[in-house]
Amino acid sequence: MFIRRTQTRSRISGEPYLTYRLVHSARVGNAIKQTTVLNLGSHFELPQAQWPALAQRIGELVSGQRSMLEATLPEEVQAFAQRFAAQIIARKPAVPSLGAAPTARAVPAAAASARPAANPPNSPPGSPASRPADSPASPTSEAHGVARYQEVDLDSLELVDPRSVGVEHAALVAMRQCGLEDKLAQLGLNRPQIAAAVGNIVARMAQPGSELATHDSLKDTSALGELIDFDFEAMDLNRLYRASDALYRHRQALQEHLFGKARSMFGLGQTITLYDLTNTYFEGVAAGVSKAKRGHSKECRSDCPLVTLAMALDASGFVRRVQFFAGNASEPATLKGMLTGLDAAPGATVVMDAGIAAQANLTWLREQGYHYVVVSKLRERQFDPTLATEVQSAGLVPIKLQRVQGAQGEVLLYCHSPAREEKDRAIDTAKASGLEAALAKLQASLSKPRTKSGTQDVATIMQRLGRAKQRFARAAQHYEITVATDPEGKRVTAITWIKRIKPGSAAAHPGVYCLRTTLVDQDNATLWRTYIMLTELESVFRSLKTDLGLRPVFHQVDRRVEGHLFISVLAYHFVHTLRLQLKAHGVNDSWNTLRQTLATQRRVTVTLQRRDGRTVHVRKATRPKPRHQTLGNILKLEPNPGRTHRVLV
Repeated sequence: MFIRRTQTRSRISGEPYLTYRLVHSARVGNAIKQTTVLNLGSHFELPQAQWPALAQRIGELVSGQRSMLEATLPEEVQAFAQRFAAQIIARKPAVPSLGAAPTARAVPAAAASARPAANPPNSPPGSPASRPADSPASPTSEAHGVARYQEVDLDSLELVDPRSVGVEHAALVAMRQCGLEDKLAQLGLNRPQIAAAVGNIVARMAQPGSELATHDSLKDTSALGELIDFDFEAMDLNRLYRASDALYRHRQALQEHLFGKARSMFGLGQTITLYDLTNTYFEGVAAGVSKAKRGHSKECRSDCPLVTLAMALDASGFVRRVQFFAGNASEPATLKGMLTGLDAAPGATVVMDAGIAAQANLTWLREQGYHYVVVSKLRERQFDPTLATEVQSAGLVPIKLQRVQGAQGEVLLYCHSPAREEKDRAIDTAKASGLEAALAKLQASLSKPRTKSGTQDVATIMQRLGRAKQRFARAAQHYEITVATDPEGKRVTAITWIKRIKPGSAAAHPGVYCLRTTLVDQDNATLWRTYIMLTELESVFRSLKTDLGLRPVFHQVDRRVEGHLFISVLAYHFVHTLRLQLKAHGVNDSWNTLRQTLATQRRVTVTLQRRDGRTVHVRKATRPKPRHQTLGNILKLEPNPGRTHRVLV
């Protein structure tokens, strides 16, 4: 074999360009016939001086021969050789024999096993299009492929090109259930663009990271290309970025399509919308990103520029709409823009946190015909256990609820949680201890010499006192602090304090929080459970950040920032699709746990030498572990994704 550089022309523009091909030369009768084994593309960048060594090494790998020069070959040559050899083995051989022994018997073209094709977008798992080649429905004779029984040298056994396939297979099944590939085709994306878009999303589910990390994983460690019949190793990094741009450009159509599919798949009603915001941070100054602004970071990264992500979810946990705002966006100001045009059913309910529940927003919701359940911002609390009813939480913890009629047709529901009470008491104790320690330190400083941080100056003492009260503001409201001075009012002589719990405060009613709602006809337990749905949105944000690579952001261009975030949102949709199916069968594992279970499955090529010098290559997925099998049975996953591929060279 050798490498040939050929000039050809683009079928679209007619412009000439160079392409590189791996060519096999063989004598046929009295003539020499040259056949293209593999098209290496137009971006083949190996120096020409190394082409002979590369061609020789490819032939050795395909035929299973060992090389004495292997250790001396440059790493780049070895990488190219392994990549191209794997492609040759995965495809139907174009010539009878590639580097085989002279006595090797020719393999008819019809007998060579073709590369496994991806299931058509509408083919369900288990259909003929997805059935393994060695399943009972497929013949296994030599005429169809490589015979099942071979006489081989066990000492020649090699396992090559291991790639992860378990997570990729599950992700692809979820995507095809939702019709993603068909929708992208309807939106005008061609096959390579669809493959890049699918690669972006699947890699975010399997190995979260930047587009650069995604490119590396698709090339080197993932078997996704085998499942969708696409060569990611030859794909340029820029194609992933452009696919990200395309996904974000069609975000509205994709959101509507995917949410509609989820409703039909799971029979969802459209009555409750959960709404909240979070933010994530940038690595670097992000000077070219208009939405990169300083603000309060929910991850304690206020030292970095931030971008805000707003999400409206259905009560089932599926995303209805997502929008991106500047890192310093005001939470209440985002609500109207997010809910307008959602086509909510009459009387739909919106559940949101206190940060968004400004009075203007509540008024707007009532005007638009929405109901709402929100955490009240009222500082005054009341709770009488004798007037409360009790409900059991999901963890069988008793929650006490007291109903009070509010203004403007609202109901106030005061909720008492034992776990929250324990937390509130611990915080109050810590804050009170901190304030009292600061006050004692100030009192002690009055008797110290000025050279040892002691002072009696009124202005200095009042300044230090103000700082202590600001630091421990939660506790300071319960203390009456007296500062005594000398007759001239220039020196502080004593500092005393008395603790009196402020009526109606959190300290007076630890573990109590208040809900405001216009759902006056619903009972206490239903109202409380409706609000608790908001914890699902919190879990979504947590999953996006910890499981699906939302943070940090490295991009420096607006559309790329939002495209990166939108890929994580799409990945979440398919993760949630899988998890809901598993939850229906009692499997409540997190995505991180599920991913670790699925990731144990690999596709690997087994290479063995026959007695006659020919080489058998068998590529197949490893057997799923028992827990993986359980998940696969629920999700209807093929135990051998990618099918078995046998080649005799």
